[in-house]
Amino acid sequence: MESQLGIIEQSFNVRYSGWVREALDELTDSFTITDPSISGHPIVYASNGFSKMFGYDKDEVVGRNGRTFQGPKTNRRSVMEIREAIRQERPLQISLLNYRKDGTPFWMLFHMCPVFSKEDGRVIHFVGVQVPISRRRRWSSSGVSRNGINLCEDGGEITNEAIFRCCRREVCSDSAIQLGRSVALDSALGSDNRELDVDEACEASELEKRKSAAAINNVLSVLTHYSELTGRLVCGKRCCLPEKSLINAALNISLGRIKQSFVLSNPFLPDFPIVYASDAFLKLTGYGRHEVLGRNCRFLSGLDTDPATSFQITECINFEQACTVRILNYRKDRTSFWNFLHISPVRNATGKVAYFVEVHVIDICTNWEKQGLSPEMRQLSVVAAVKVAVRSSSMCSTS
Repeated sequence: MESQLGIIEQSFNVRYSGWVREALDELTDSFTITDPSISGHPIVYASNGFSKMFGYDKDEVVGRNGRTFQGPKTNRRSVMEIREAIRQERPLQISLLNYRKDGTPFWMLFHMCPVFSKEDGRVIHFVGVQVPISRRRRWSSSGVSRNGINLCEDGGEITNEAIFRCCRREVCSDSAIQLGRSVALDSALGSDNRELDVDEACEASELEKRKSAAAINNVLSVLTHYSELTGRLVCGKRCCLPEKSLINAALNISLGRIKQSFVLSNPFLPDFPIVYASDAFLKLTGYGRHEVLGRNCRFLSGLDTDPATSFQITECINFEQACTVRILNYRKDRTSFWNFLHISPVRNATGKVAYFVEVHVIDICTNWEKQGLSPEMRQLSVVAAVKVAVRSSSMCSTS
């Protein structure tokens, strides 16, 4: 967990200046920021407004996935719409039933927006704003429709004028009088006949939608400003078309579920650059993700690395063949380790080679059987998982 928190810290420190958290803390809205490049697509920042709305401390939220706040009555179709928007890297506004820390459900408007790198068009983060939807009550003792009225929070008397103000559809004066009588009758019967309309979907008002859009703009404004100070600019809209080398957010998330040490490289770009590096690879080598992406894997080589082994790797890649070698590599601190390396081509849904996966296992020259799977089996399981993720992603992108 400690290494995960370090990666989360790095998610912000690399992209924005050190004052970005203080600036975000000053915003009163409820929002979170997530990083799709980290395993599990975790929350890397939660606002004070979010903590107040959900009842969690920030330390309880950072590092967790947003599904933590869903519950038994959260609409699965809505969740799938969110996942689809993440896959397509597009904004989304949707009504969602979420749960506070104490287990109480409430309806909110969830407004999500991707944050793009201005340099290469990659999705860096997702901002998610939560705006509570005005509570709706259903009235069990009258003929009023379940979503007909907004009950005043203070429980005060609702006049005909208030009814006109709360209802979304236009009603005649006779209907207003009838509604007023129903309200008075229900008030006389007591509050037991009224209950929160949790089971029926709530739709956000235009005011609530405008409020969420304003909150998104405020967050993007802060992120944009503090990215300018580091020179690694971000923006709320894709400023350039992403290069062929860049993998989408959905593939990022799928690969993040694979816990072994591996990288994904693109053979169609100059110098065969790394386009994805797993958390386990970063932990093994000591490098940050920003220090790895875009580089050829030869940076792991050093003074005593065998050139013949490096040539063997190059030849296998040129002929689109898998290979397994034992090679001396070096960490960031220049300590060496024997790397039991397996490289394999990864084909997309059309059968063409899209990437090469390189699986790294430390060769500690001990009895592998005592540690469970052999290194060969671990490597093959990673390759299989990566192939499934890539093919699934390419099928979705062409559908």
